[in-house]
Amino acid sequence: MGSLHSIRSPARAAEPGRAAEPGRAAEPGKACVDAFERELDYLYGTLRRLGAPTADIDDLLQDIFVVLYRNWASLDLTRPLRPWLFGVAFRVVRSHRRRRARESPWVGLDPEDPTDGPDRQLAGRESLAVLWAALEQIPRARREVVMKHDLEGLEVVDIARQLAMTKFGVYARLYKGRKELASAVRRLLREGLPT
Repeated sequence: MGSLHSIRSPARAAEPGRAAEPGRAAEPGKACVDAFERELDYLYGTLRRLGAPTADIDDLLQDIFVVLYRNWASLDLTRPLRPWLFGVAFRVVRSHRRRRARESPWVGLDPEDPTDGPDRQLAGRESLAVLWAALEQIPRARREVVMKHDLEGLEVVDIARQLAMTKFGVYARLYKGRKELASAVRRLLREGLPT
């Protein structure tokens, strides 16, 4: 914000035969800069209240100054300047947001590749190898129930019907088979896969 205090417009010579209007200095650029500097703290606070990003406030203040400087000759200085500056600040922030939204890259324009990378494919293959090796260590009766329920997605009632057993027997084999599978996986991860 301190850099804006050093903005000075080149001094123009007053036109001969034209008197300065009341309330306006002989140098309109100087009067404009002075008015802007007087309202700088107000404008800074206004931009913050309007939700302008802190990093962009200096740029927005410059935009407001440009609008003020361009319209300085047509402003009615008998009226307060702050309401007019607020309207300018509001429009500058609004156009800044629109420009940001328009220029910001949209996430959907560059979709990510849905296929797994080589590292994930290798990790997936290693996980499958550990799972199959662990399943081989479970007794066949419990392995069959675990595979039908957890891998194939069958319901307990359907498994009981296929294996001609009670659903409580299926639950018992499923419970014990899962415990055996978990301990086999932990053991294989700790000791490594048999070659």
